[in-house]
Amino acid sequence: MLGTMFRGGEMSVKHLKTVEQRLLWLSHWMIHHANHVRPKVDGIKIGGHQASSASMVSIMTALYFSALRPEDRVAVKPHASPLFHAMQYLMGNQSLEKLKAFRGLGGAQSYPSRTKDTDDVDFSTGSVGLGIAITSFASIVQDFIMAKQWGPDRPAGRMIALAGDAELDEGNVYECLQESWKNDLRNCWWIIDYNRQSLDGIVREGLWQRIEKIFEAFGWDIVRVKYGSLQRAAFQEAGGEALRNWIDECPNQDYAALTFQGGSVWRQRLMNDLGDQGDVSALIDRRSDGELAALMENLGGNCVQSMAEAFAGVKGDRPTCFLAYTIKGWGTPIAGHKDNHGGLMTSAQMAQWQEHMRVPEGQEWEPFATVEDVAGFRDYLRTVPFFAGGARRLSDDRLAVPTIQLKAERETSTQAAFGKVLGDLAKSDTPLAERILTTSPDVTGTTSLGQWVNRRKLFARTAVEDKFRTENIPSTAKWDFSPEGQHVELGIAEMNLFLLLAAAGLSHSLFGKRLIPIGTVYDPFVARGLDALNYACYQDARFVIVGTPSGITLAPEGGAHQSIGSPLIGMSQDGLAAFEPAFADELAVIMEWAFDYLQRNGEGDPDERTWLRDEIGGSVYLRLTTNPIEQAARRDDEAFRQGTIDGAYWMREPGPNCEVVIAYQGAVAPEAIRAAGMIGQGRRDVAVLGVTSADRLNAGWTAAQRARSRGNPAAESHIERLLSGLPRHCRLITVIDGHPATLAWLGSVHGHRTIPLGVEHFGQTGTIGDLYRHYGIDAASIVEKVNGLTAGRKILVA
Repeated sequence: MLGTMFRGGEMSVKHLKTVEQRLLWLSHWMIHHANHVRPKVDGIKIGGHQASSASMVSIMTALYFSALRPEDRVAVKPHASPLFHAMQYLMGNQSLEKLKAFRGLGGAQSYPSRTKDTDDVDFSTGSVGLGIAITSFASIVQDFIMAKQWGPDRPAGRMIALAGDAELDEGNVYECLQESWKNDLRNCWWIIDYNRQSLDGIVREGLWQRIEKIFEAFGWDIVRVKYGSLQRAAFQEAGGEALRNWIDECPNQDYAALTFQGGSVWRQRLMNDLGDQGDVSALIDRRSDGELAALMENLGGNCVQSMAEAFAGVKGDRPTCFLAYTIKGWGTPIAGHKDNHGGLMTSAQMAQWQEHMRVPEGQEWEPFATVEDVAGFRDYLRTVPFFAGGARRLSDDRLAVPTIQLKAERETSTQAAFGKVLGDLAKSDTPLAERILTTSPDVTGTTSLGQWVNRRKLFARTAVEDKFRTENIPSTAKWDFSPEGQHVELGIAEMNLFLLLAAAGLSHSLFGKRLIPIGTVYDPFVARGLDALNYACYQDARFVIVGTPSGITLAPEGGAHQSIGSPLIGMSQDGLAAFEPAFADELAVIMEWAFDYLQRNGEGDPDERTWLRDEIGGSVYLRLTTNPIEQAARRDDEAFRQGTIDGAYWMREPGPNCEVVIAYQGAVAPEAIRAAGMIGQGRRDVAVLGVTSADRLNAGWTAAQRARSRGNPAAESHIERLLSGLPRHCRLITVIDGHPATLAWLGSVHGHRTIPLGVEHFGQTGTIGDLYRHYGIDAASIVEKVNGLTAGRKILVA
């Protein structure tokens, strides 16, 4: 019944319709202004997706202005960004200047962005499919927090995705569905804008059946919102059942084409198919062409009343998929046209539509231009629950970071050292330890998380004992599931790993409780989840990702399990500080720093010592190996610690006449050190540079260059100072168990001739020694390259 299932009754329906029409106009004018009014600088279309916004307007109006509570979080369909900005403008949370600069520098963003937009964005969207999936992981993270003693005192919210039907083509959506089922997902809504059009055309017939079957298979409730209130009323008239059957059987392409052509064509087609049936003909004849078009285009997703009722009708916390039938471009002159995804209304169409929408010339940007009772409407907006609480971006205090020290060992690997760091934290009772959430895509044991999980358990809302333990069967893994658990075990899907890290890394902002998320993955498979990793960093989520085992040091596994380009990913990924330590003491320093770095939220001014913007903070990537190497003598001086964090330090300092610098990163450290010892029989003309982060060195170097070009001649980066004392004739050899381009740029810092060594081709099976020799990154190969570089400058080699 009208108005009885949601807030406010009949008056609310009237206000919702007013909101809907205001948002429809403002979103479309914003796009039109950017493309046809604002002066153009470039000769390309600016775009903005008018039709995709129109198909969502009723859904978003009903959702935000009727169904949502302040604790709910929403990932908005990327192409509905103008609609989202218009809504925030209507509510006073977005400026006119930003709207006028839509898709321009400093303006409202093309797609909703937590980091680039100033209005109230919960989840960034844009890379289609990811904004849908992250809501399910956010719900799991919310349950993780709610189960803890330190959890929030605010009620659980619903994690909601607004998605286009074409986004369901993305494979990560289905990976996410299976993982969500395993983790007993709740408090999650996905609202599908089922407009049956994509960028290139009309979707296949019967897709809705496949969608519903998939969701039902994973335990979701399905709410199909197919008919609007006008259609449902018509179905109650004599002949209405025949009309309903015709709508159900009409092909998608036909429905879209008829919508674009309008009321007279609707009449002709319906009379051809249903005429001379008495009641049906009378039903059609009772309506003018305009009324008939309004009836046929009144699908459920284009009816605010129907959508509000559908939302209000959901009780409980089961995951729910709303399949909302819509018309792409609804309410505009381009409605239904198969080219409307990237199409825009012409200036002539906009002028005609402006008259239809009753917007006076000169009042295009006026939020309440067509509102009759402005005071009453303002009063209504002030009572909308979702907006009534004000700003919804939360925060949490920073956690103190305990000192991290490792017991000295003669030989160990960085992966083993990582496991011991977490094992020690698991034994502690520090606030930071209780906020750690670890996760891994089915490689928990083989990435050294076993000690942590044995002590801190796996997370599940319902406790489940380890049957091997209860039956006294020996096993190194003591894996009980518990609400107190701090490890979320994932299936083998790296996209899910990074989406969970993204959600957990935003917990302080979404839920007001800070987490320290740590994920582990086989390093070569970082690339499998790269889109989701980039998505996580774009949102400024804070986490540690540990890629291990890395490189060809995973020799027996062969090329499919040996990473080559991952160091370059670490260097190129914004928002991610990448490290590749060689020794356990370096790793301890880096992890202590990383736990603090994750929590920083300062200004973007560069540190004039390094020219890095460390006060901003960010996420951290550790590239670790399984190869145990001889450890350096214990080092705990400030120069070593600071150099490790800044990206490099002298393992063997250069003399005044240094002829060769061997710069290494990661597990090849013993080969570089051995090669230096073989050259010159102890002469001080060979130096060894231990690089812990090519990423931070390179970022500081490029930032210092920019500062000098802007008038600061004193700007000097860490790597520039390290290499500044080298004579011009000095040669650089760089070596890494990864792509040689990672360190090849070092020669450009001061113009030294450089030979970069590394791995450029797919690996193969063998011993570590075999592969080091094969790829020329062993000590003997380094010496050989040094001899080639210094031909004519005699260097003795033992």
